[in-house]
Amino acid sequence: MADPTLVNGQITDAVTQTNVKVLAEAPAMAMGSLYQVAAQSLSVAMQNAVTAQQNGNVLAQAATTMGVTVLYSMDTAADTVVFDGDSEATTTEKDDD
Repeated sequence: MADPTLVNGQITDAVTQTNVKVLAEAPAMAMGSLYQVAAQSLSVAMQNAVTAQQNGNVLAQAATTMGVTVLYSMDTAADTVVFDGDSEATTTEKDDD
């Protein structure tokens, strides 16, 4: 026990035990905080990965849509316009043999 003081010994023992309890719990509290921070940062990283994947899928769908639009806008062989020297243009049609 500490040096004799005017304070009751039971009070100094209670304060000492409380201080020891706080110091004993500090490593567990620190590890708990560390685990929470690690879980939070991992969840944010996963959320960013999901968002990046969704954005990539939107971009791929837009590129596919533009490619199909270009394909549909092209003239086919049946729609070919032939100029035969006159001022009128004639459209050729496919012969079904």
